[in-house]
Amino acid sequence: MTNKARIDYLHRFRQLNDKDLTILIDTFSKEDLMYAKSIAMAIKESYYGRDIYIRGLIELTNYCQCNCLYCGIRSGNTKAERYRIMPDEVFKCCEKGYELGFRTFVIQGGEDPWYTDDKLVPMIQKIRNNYPDCAITLSLGERSRTSYEKLYDAGANRYLLRHETGDASHYRKLHSPGQELADRLTHLKILKSIGYQIGTGFMVGSPGQTPESLVKDLSILKELNPEMVGIGPFVPHHESVFKACPPGRVDLTQFMLALIRIMLPSALIPATTSLGTVDVKGREKGVLSGANVIMPNLSPMNVRNKYLLYDNKAYTGSEAAESLENLRKDMELIGHQVVVHRGDFIAIREGSI
Repeated sequence: MTNKARIDYLHRFRQLNDKDLTILIDTFSKEDLMYAKSIAMAIKESYYGRDIYIRGLIELTNYCQCNCLYCGIRSGNTKAERYRIMPDEVFKCCEKGYELGFRTFVIQGGEDPWYTDDKLVPMIQKIRNNYPDCAITLSLGERSRTSYEKLYDAGANRYLLRHETGDASHYRKLHSPGQELADRLTHLKILKSIGYQIGTGFMVGSPGQTPESLVKDLSILKELNPEMVGIGPFVPHHESVFKACPPGRVDLTQFMLALIRIMLPSALIPATTSLGTVDVKGREKGVLSGANVIMPNLSPMNVRNKYLLYDNKAYTGSEAAESLENLRKDMELIGHQVVVHRGDFIAIREGSI
């Protein structure tokens, strides 16, 4: 079977056996990438047209009780300049974002125990009451089921919790002792059972990753069927255990984006900041590989350079919420348009492309 035939099979059945997926990921050519991208684009357009949904990213805190070995804000990084955004300031970010045209707010942070439910619930309720037409997405790491339920009842709609790698042994290499892939997957299933639209995803090219690892990532996505999938290349941080490792490949990230769009036709898929960090045109390359979401930064200017999960992170210029006009022009140049819209998930239509 040729790689083109493998892509065609995946397109037709939305699945492919592990052996052929491994071969496809390990041996794809430039022509295979172009072919997969063309199919991914056709699928995306059948669900979402050429609309690009924007999410206003608010980076709540860079304190984190976890010590994930690849991460710049891990608890073991004693040189990180820590900060927390207070709830009133978060609301001001939402006010600004709404005026700019954002209809989804993504509140992201490390696993910071300071943000108890007693602090988060009133903040979420205030956002929900003042902006009933907006979606509220949380990305605050692993919490208890009770906490997830309280935040959902307060008005949160979506929860992002990337699994980072679908290979359990690889997961242990990237995390500190006691962190297990099985636990992360349990949390995602709990979130889905509560009623959240869930988002997960993984790094491409993280240290120790193999084509077989990436096949396991795709298997997890198929099993969970998340509404959102965020992937991006691994980017090293100078204070991490993997500081000397090379970043993930852009072409492999593009290929994985296209395969995910083919497997999960109606998923909401961002062109991530990490892709734009590794390649100056990474954001555009992501969109042309099947992505349909971009998340400009709404955080206060004085903290944007502190939420550094990896080196050279783009947080101003075209990645900033204040530069939406530039973003619109960039998207128009590649035949897409930024829209003022919540950008909700569309359920799969059987028989569609």
